[in-house]
Order: sequence, then C-alpha cells, then structure tokens
Amino acid sequence: MAVPVTVTGTNPILPLDFPDVDVIRVEDTYYMVSTTMYFMPGCVILRSFDLIHWEYCARVYDILEDTPRQRLEGEKNAYGCGMWAPSFRYHKGVFHICFVANDTHKTYLYRAKNIQGPWEKSEIQGFYHDPSLFFDEDDRAYIIYGGGKIYLTELERDLSRPRENGLHRLLIDSGKNGGQLGYEGSHFYKINGKYYLFVIHSLAEEWFRAESCFTAEKLTDPFQGGIVFQDDMGFFHQGVAQGGIVDDGRGNWYAILFQDRGAAGRMPVLLPMAWENDFPVLGMGGKAPREISLPCAHPDHAYAPLYGSDDFSSPALSPYWEWNHIPDPQCWRTGNGRLILTAGKTAPCLTQARNILTQRALFPGCSAIVTLDGSAMRPGDRAGICVLQSQWGLIGLEKRADGHYLIHQTRGPADDQKGGVLTALPWDGPEITMKITLDFDSLRDEALFHYWKDGSWHTLGGAHKMRFTLDHFTGNRFGLFLHALQEKGGSAAFSRFIYQA
Repeated sequence: MAVPVTVTGTNPILPLDFPDVDVIRVEDTYYMVSTTMYFMPGCVILRSFDLIHWEYCARVYDILEDTPRQRLEGEKNAYGCGMWAPSFRYHKGVFHICFVANDTHKTYLYRAKNIQGPWEKSEIQGFYHDPSLFFDEDDRAYIIYGGGKIYLTELERDLSRPRENGLHRLLIDSGKNGGQLGYEGSHFYKINGKYYLFVIHSLAEEWFRAESCFTAEKLTDPFQGGIVFQDDMGFFHQGVAQGGIVDDGRGNWYAILFQDRGAAGRMPVLLPMAWENDFPVLGMGGKAPREISLPCAHPDHAYAPLYGSDDFSSPALSPYWEWNHIPDPQCWRTGNGRLILTAGKTAPCLTQARNILTQRALFPGCSAIVTLDGSAMRPGDRAGICVLQSQWGLIGLEKRADGHYLIHQTRGPADDQKGGVLTALPWDGPEITMKITLDFDSLRDEALFHYWKDGSWHTLGGAHKMRFTLDHFTGNRFGLFLHALQEKGGSAAFSRFIYQA
C-alpha cells in the first residue's frame, strides 16, 4: 500500500438517502452496498479509498424480478418492498451480496469475481430478514437473520439452502425489552478468534435507535453484550445505528451506521471504533464526531459525483439516475440534449406512472431545474418534475383539448392516491422551465414549486410538507415524469436538467 496522508470529512459522510449500509475492504479499496428497494437498476455499490469520499462503482442488477409489481403493471407496485438491507462479503476472491425482497418473499444471492460484474444470481432457500452472510475460517457458511429474535442457520457449501443437520440456533432475543423496535439489521463477524453480532434496536423505555453488540467464543456459546452506541448527533432524537464495520489494514477500525434525517431519508455516519477487553467501543466519547479524519492512500483521486446536472447528450444515463420500478425500455431515450419519455400505459395516479426518472435529494437542501417540451403530449397527459414519495408534489404541464395548462398538485395525509386539488392555469405554448426547491434543514421538510416566466421565477402554491412514510420507505427524490390519464402514446421531452446543491 502507498504511504497514506490524512483526509477530513463531515458526518453524515453521505448527506443522501443510502440506508442499511454494509461495507468491506479489498486491499486498499472500500466498497459499500445500500438498500435500493424498488428503484432500478438496483443494489448500488459505492467505492472509496478513505471511507469519507464515495463514488458509484457498480449496480448488481438491472431488473430484480420481472413481476407485475416491480414493473408497475396496472395498479400493482412494489413500494416499500424490493431489495432490503444487503449483506456484503468478499470470500476467496468472490464478492457476495445477499438480501431479501418483501414482495417476492425470496432471499437473493449475487456473486461475482469482479466488482463490476457480471453478477451471477441465485436464491437461498428460505426467507431471512435483514440477513448477514458469514464464512467461518473452516469455510463453513452461515446466515444470521431475524427481527426481535436473531437466529443463525448453517448453509450448504454452495449456499443454496440450510445444511442438513447443520447448526441452527437462536442467538439473542429482544424479549420484553424489545421496545418499539426489536433486534434486527444483523451484521456478523469473526475477529481475533471471537464472534461478534451487531444489531439495531430501540431503547426499551422510549423510541430511540441504538446499536448493540453481542459476542461469544464459540458459535454454540451464549452471546453476551449490550448497547455499544447511543447518540443522535443532536438531531431530534434520531439515533445512529445499523451498518457494517471494517478495518483499514493498519489496525484501525471503523463503523458506518445510518441516521434518519426526516423526509430526506437515511444517511451513512462514519464512526471510529476501538477495542477494550475484546469488545467494540464506537464513536469518540460515546458520540459521533462531527468531523472525522482518516488516512488515505489515494488522496488525489477525483471522485465522480453522487448527484448532478444532466444535458442528456449521451444515450446512456449518468449513474446518479435511477428509475422508479422497472422502466419500459421502449418508452424512453436520451441523446441530442433531450430525455424523451413516452406513455406506454395509462395510470390513475402519479405513483403508478411508469418511467419516472429519479435522483436522490441532498441534505440539508437542494433544488432542481428542468425544461419541458410538451408539444408531443396527448390530451390527458401530464408531464413535469415532482418530488417523489407517498405524499408527493408536482409542477408541470397538462395537455387538454384547448391547449396546455400549467399544473401544480400535492398529496397530503388526508388525500387519496390521486392527490389533492389540482391547480391548472392556461399556459401559452408547450414549453416551460420549472424548479423545485427542497428544504430539509431542522426537519423543516418543505418543497416549493416554481416556474419561469417574463424573466423571473414565480412560485405556484404554498410550501408542501414532505414526509418519510413507511409505505414507500425511501427518502424524497426529484422525479421527471410523464403521466397519461386517458390514452397511451404521447411523449414529453426534457432538457437542461440543473441540480443545485
């Protein structure tokens, strides 16, 4: 390894929605995987040389399962489902990623010799909530999993199913002290001859996420331990917990856990980790440091951005874009400075419209500008930019028989799937430039919608309250959409997408 220099970062190290992280190191490179749920391509892998700065490295799959739910067929969807809480391991020259999907109720295993793929897909017989894949020194393989009660099950050598007459046991049980969230989010390791199980849970006396660790000398021994980290970084009682641990090859250890940051989603937090009497001690004085400095062997590496603007000049999308569910490949294209979306289905509400192209929203605030050409829209078509979650908001154009209308609509807690009252104002022509501004600071979680006219920005409607709701289970995102209510075949052209941090 090269002689390292020191680099400094600020927590959360990624102020974007990357939840349920797991991290590994291969030589001098760190890799991190995160939950992507119903967004495609899925199972994003990030790369870093210092644990502070990250960039996109690979996607494990383009399509998880080509099911009616995952392709938004009719009124079916996979919101709140898809891939959850992946486990990331590197064993004998092979990368392993394991996770479950709550809509298919399967446990998936992807393997590759190269981090860029190709990734070979298989299944592990059974369903293992928040799994942690573990290879012991004798090459026996196990999966650790569960919610409330955490189990260990030995697997066959090919990882296809539980091993016949293999070890299967309960490791820990939240019991009556489980609080509102029992033990889950397992991460399992063997370090210096001892076994360690890390889990997230809430405190028994109140809602506050905490991280616990339990350890044993043998897999058949009782696992003993308790809370190893309990801190909210001064952020509204939102505890930092659940994630992986990793060493730098020089004797230094770190944990990457996540923290809820309101409507923006769940964000990775980097903690130093020490050992006292063979037990982990996370943070600095029990707290997550606001700033953290680490050695880096490649300080001059230029990291590609995790979000950004796009002129849509390339036929391939930049890696910071993700589709909401499986896109219809016949109904989108880029090139010549335009993203063209075509309506391949009609849908009763925005969240059932296919081919919504999304980007994560940056904490504590950001905005996105885009220009829309709606000249190929058909009557009943709506197109524009939205903030996407269960309680969404949008601004755009609607095509009617007598022309185009500037529209604005939001969905609040009391509204049905079709949203609240639609504001529709006559608009002169099929082209418009729009902007959405998002403010997540201090849990304000407000979105404002603007349009450009007569040389200045104008706000349409009041502040929309964004929320992180469990029926979607993801942070709010920007989305470019075409929503056909009456007929298929219309198109919308987007250009000059500008992301402002």
